[in-house]
Amino acid sequence: MPNDLADLVASHLVAAARALSAEDPEKAYEHAKVARRFAGRIGVVREATGIAAYHAGQYAEALGDLRAARRITGSDEYLPIMADCERGLGRPERALDLVRSREAERLDRAGRIELAIVESGARRDLGQHDAAVITLQRVPELRDPQPKPWSARLAFAYADALADAGHEEAATDWFARAMGFDEDGETDAAERYAELTGGLIEDLEEDFDESGDEPGDLLDDLADDEEEIGDEAIREAVKDEDEDEAQPAGDPRDDDLSDEDDLTDGQADGGPTGDDVAATPAVGEAPAPVALVAAPAPGGEETRDADDAAERPSATSGPSYGPAFIEPDFGDALDGSEDAEDAEDAEDRTKRQP
Repeated sequence: MPNDLADLVASHLVAAARALSAEDPEKAYEHAKVARRFAGRIGVVREATGIAAYHAGQYAEALGDLRAARRITGSDEYLPIMADCERGLGRPERALDLVRSREAERLDRAGRIELAIVESGARRDLGQHDAAVITLQRVPELRDPQPKPWSARLAFAYADALADAGHEEAATDWFARAMGFDEDGETDAAERYAELTGGLIEDLEEDFDESGDEPGDLLDDLADDEEEIGDEAIREAVKDEDEDEAQPAGDPRDDDLSDEDDLTDGQADGGPTGDDVAATPAVGEAPAPVALVAAPAPGGEETRDADDAAERPSATSGPSYGPAFIEPDFGDALDGSEDAEDAEDAEDRTKRQP
């Protein structure tokens, strides 16, 4: 490229950067387009044009320029912006495809955080409000009380997701925390906080300083938010994830594992010893586990079920389980079959008498 042309391209790139700093994205995009006209095969020019188009709301143009820049430079640095452009074009599913792509695994720490913010927004676009909250709860940096370059945006995105999911009290708290991180006014945390509380923006900073909240409270509040959403909401929110990454929520194996854990807990609590159980197992039948035959009744009540189990022959009754497991009730089917067998035995004895 001739020197005079290189100077022209550089001057327009500088002008575009200054326009973005002055919050004039339209002017920045015009300068970037001039630079692209003369140096469209230079990666940094396509990157600058894509960024300017993104801030100007020209998502299709931004996506095309950033794709070209990635082909030229081989860098995946702007993958989060590309995913957000897909959202801007009304294609949240494609945004999630970029989130799950192999290129996303090569992003640095800041890039992964930005991509998580975009993923949360895509979940909200699809109506998966709890999934949007959970997506950000999984980001370890959300628990970091120390201010980082991404702290304000991450806290604001989390607060916004909470508000959209209907958790206004928690959202108000996190908007306030985003204000504490956002010294440069990068987000609209102050406006959103004022909207939820009905306060005046000029009084918010003073109120926040006087509140006495410590950064260490982040972990406690985050744990409260996770508890508020609940396990059932988590399973419902992430039900569309790939089966290779997690088992379906309705997998019977999960119920089997849960039952085994409950039974193990019952044995660990300590049931009566073998001397307390007087029932003798039938011939060929293995003895029932002691902790399952007579588990202590809650509240210190007498274990009458255990006594009944000791008096009944084990050949005609199953083990009595504690509250951790409810034995299936087959109605009178077993009793009826038992009576029929007794009647047949009596009839046989009558026939054998002389």
